[in-house]
Amino acid sequence: MTDAGAKKTRKRAAVPQNIKHMREVIEKAREGGDPDRVLAQKAKGKLTARERIHYLVDEDSFQELDLLVTTRCNDFGLQDKHIPGDGVITGIGRVGGREVAIFAQDFTVLGGSLGLAHANKICKIMDMAVENRVPVIGLLDSGGARIQEGVDSLDGYAKIFYRNTKASGVIPQISVILGPCAGGAVYSPALTDFVFMVEGSSHMFVTGPEVVKAATGETVTFDVLGGGMTHGAKSGNCHFLPRSEPDCFRQVRELISFLPQNRWEKPPRLANPDPIRRTTPLLEVLCEVDPRKPYRVHHVIWQLADEHKFFEVMHDFAKNIVIGFMRLGGDVVGVVANNPAHKAGAIDIDASDKAARFIRFLNTFNIPILTLVDVPGYWPGVEQEHGGIIRHGAKLLHAYAEATVPKVTVVLRKAYGGAYIAMSSKHMGADFNFALPCAEIAVMGPAGAIEILFSRKLKAGTPEEQAKLRVELTDDYKRRFASPYQTASTGSVDEVIEPSEVRHKIARAFRFLENKRQPGEHDNRGNIPL
Repeated sequence: MTDAGAKKTRKRAAVPQNIKHMREVIEKAREGGDPDRVLAQKAKGKLTARERIHYLVDEDSFQELDLLVTTRCNDFGLQDKHIPGDGVITGIGRVGGREVAIFAQDFTVLGGSLGLAHANKICKIMDMAVENRVPVIGLLDSGGARIQEGVDSLDGYAKIFYRNTKASGVIPQISVILGPCAGGAVYSPALTDFVFMVEGSSHMFVTGPEVVKAATGETVTFDVLGGGMTHGAKSGNCHFLPRSEPDCFRQVRELISFLPQNRWEKPPRLANPDPIRRTTPLLEVLCEVDPRKPYRVHHVIWQLADEHKFFEVMHDFAKNIVIGFMRLGGDVVGVVANNPAHKAGAIDIDASDKAARFIRFLNTFNIPILTLVDVPGYWPGVEQEHGGIIRHGAKLLHAYAEATVPKVTVVLRKAYGGAYIAMSSKHMGADFNFALPCAEIAVMGPAGAIEILFSRKLKAGTPEEQAKLRVELTDDYKRRFASPYQTASTGSVDEVIEPSEVRHKIARAFRFLENKRQPGEHDNRGNIPL
């Protein structure tokens, strides 16, 4: 028989029945919920679970696992329902060419509710992620515990929470809320490192609006109670708030590009087209600005970063402190910076929690820390004191002190009192501490200090004489006690640097420190939610 004849014969040959049956079973399992439920999902502007995975991972990289797993519960008619995959898709894929583990809840299948088989699938993929040292990404869209399965569903949540905790600080964990996430389900994302919510379609709360009204008499909408902006700006439970699902997955991919695969690796280094000796003239302008005048610290960060790119975390929460990722000479650096544009950059309860947990994440995953200081002190007030600013502020101190990754600090303008200590000062373990020539480092601001030191003297004479004396004493205090040169003379600042050379100085410092600690050799205390 000729080759052409053989090919023709193979083409006409019937597909074996067992293969045909396998394909039919798989195709039916991949359909998800019934068409009406899929249309309802689309009508809300939401993607299906499989579409979400498609947007997230590299093309043709997803390999599904446990497609045919389903519930073993026979109560309340579940045995008569088609429940493909038990309402969750699990598998492995690649993001930016790097392996990740993924699970995506399917709201079109029993509302994405969590039963025991559903939970076991998630636990299995999480175990695989830990064993193979790759990040795990959860796409959450669920009505909560599956009531038909009773306590089994609650036990399923417990298994997931336990694994979230054990994986903390071992592999990066990312949660993406793409619909409802209610009741006990909220604690899994709260235990992970980063939480995404989509504006307008994501909700997260322990008790819903109806329960709140019944218990307290308060009337509240889903969005106000647990919407993305609520958690992004008020509770701090949400780290990123994109406006659409495709943009959300773009941001998840960008976040992954800054992270190592696990605690035993460093973040990926990229080629750097931006000259490391590029000058930063904006910082010269900053030295001429009145210390009391606000500005957005983002402008400083953009000046320092490769190609002026900064990936901010928790943009809407505790705006008086800014955190996020940038690259410096191609290497990933975590940034913690006071922001004078909000509350003068003072440290309060929320800022302490925000910065402390981020610092602990950076330390766990071998990411160097750059601290930019422009802080007048702690935010005053009865509300802060009664709310526990002492306890919360101590978290920031603890985070910096325990961090053993490379730490470089730059005092931009002012650093007063206990807040100066807290913002990675030399004796809190910072490796390199720099200051601009305009920096004021002191126990308190010069104006307040002279009012205490010279209270009697400043009350004598005419108002004009008092004003003149006040200026003279303030200038003298700045020169003698608030000068960066005075601090440098004690070794608390390593160098007073040219503003235009800050980018090169900090890059050089980090390059020197790159072997300070080998990944995986540090203690793993996890990344407990603070």
